[in-house]
This record gives sequence, structure tokens and C-alpha cells, in this order.
Amino acid sequence: MDSQIAGRAALVSGASAGIGAGIVRVLAGHGVRLAVTARRRERLAQLADQIIATGACAPVIISGDVTDSRQAARIVADAVAALGPIDILVNSAGGSRPTRPDAPDCDWDEALALNFTAARRMTQAVLPSMLERRCGRVINLSGSMEPRSLNAATAAKAALHLWAKGLSCDVAAQGITINTIAPGRIHSEQILDTLHPTEESRRDFIERHIPIGYFGEPEDVGHLVAFLASPQARYITGAVIPIDGGMHGFAH
Repeated sequence: MDSQIAGRAALVSGASAGIGAGIVRVLAGHGVRLAVTARRRERLAQLADQIIATGACAPVIISGDVTDSRQAARIVADAVAALGPIDILVNSAGGSRPTRPDAPDCDWDEALALNFTAARRMTQAVLPSMLERRCGRVINLSGSMEPRSLNAATAAKAALHLWAKGLSCDVAAQGITINTIAPGRIHSEQILDTLHPTEESRRDFIERHIPIGYFGEPEDVGHLVAFLASPQARYITGAVIPIDGGMHGFAH
């Protein structure tokens, strides 16, 4: 099925590795014109080389820190200068932040800046053009809402869910959809290096908690992003969509 997104302009944050990089690879395969951003410029350059090797157009590399308001504004401005108005924004930057009950404000501020505020700022920066053109797609990456211990990122992602839902109501009639994806266990640095650093721990978790029988790949998330970015998904907005192989809710 033709996704009908070839030629569209997309900006993807958190694109240097893992889920973000998988999303970029999938969108590039659909012919999307891409700007990619993250703090690790060398990783973005490696990703660009991979995409060029497939015959797709090279993405525009914009290194920066989306948690810094001035850098976030520059990233969007540079993407628009290179590609024109942004049709698809993918807010993929984020990360788990296990938190002590007595954690200082700076820990909470950092987690909120990365997992919520960056997405809000980036969206606010691209939204005026989308409203003017009466079309646009914003897709956020979230996570589990079933905490088993205190994690500042979980609180930030809860804010992301409700902000996205509220915003979706305000812009739906203007042809803009706002959706959130909640990945489960996807092969990425965070999953493989921190949550499940051994093959034994991965097998045990899969056997107990994931009916489909394996961890997902970043491209599995990318395919859902491509669909949500397409005209076929025009009637889906304000949703939080899990992509987790049927993982049990109590497994998080």
C-alpha cells in the first residue's frame, strides 16, 4: 500500500540511535525528506551514511540539545530552512530516569525537560505553519504508564499523554493529528544496556511477559510512525498506541 508520504518534510528528534534511528530509516524508505537531530552528531552522520547506502536521499543533520529552548528553536529553524515547512514532527527524544523519593529539583527538572517540555516546544514551533496549511502530523514517543518504582520520566510521559490529547482536540478541525506511541521492549541502548543487559534476562522476561515471543525492532515502531503520518490515518488523533508484542501490563 502506498503510504502517500513521499516528498513530505519530517523532523525527527532523538534520531542518533535506537527507536529514533529506526523511525528515520523507515521514513527514508518511504521517500520522506528528513531532518534529523540529536546531541551526538557523529551518530547522526553514521545514520545518514546508512540511508544513502540504500539509495534514499540523505537526511539533513542538525545536532543540538532539544532540552535547551534556544537550541530547540534553532533546530526547527534550520530544518525549515533546509526542507521548507515541516509536515511531520516526530518527538522521539527521551529516556528513563529512575528517581529517589528525596531526589532534588534538578533531577525532576531534567527529566521533564527531556521527556515532556522538549516535545511541547518543538511542536509549538512547527504548529503555526501546520495551522496555516491546515495539515500536519505530530507523533510523540512515550513509554509505560505502569510504574513499579519512582521514575521521573514516567511522570513526564504522563504529562506528555494529556498535553497531546488536549492539543489534539484544539487542532483536529484544522487537519492536524497529534498521536503518541508507547513502545514496549524494543532493541535499543536503554533496553539492552540497562534494563536487560544479559541474554538470560531477556529470555526470562520474554517467556514471562511477552506473548509474541521476542523484543521488537526500532523499525517496528517506524512502520507505525509511517502509517500515522499518512493520509490513511487521518481519523486517528489524540491516541496513545502501544507497540509491545502484547506485553502484560504488570510486566513493566
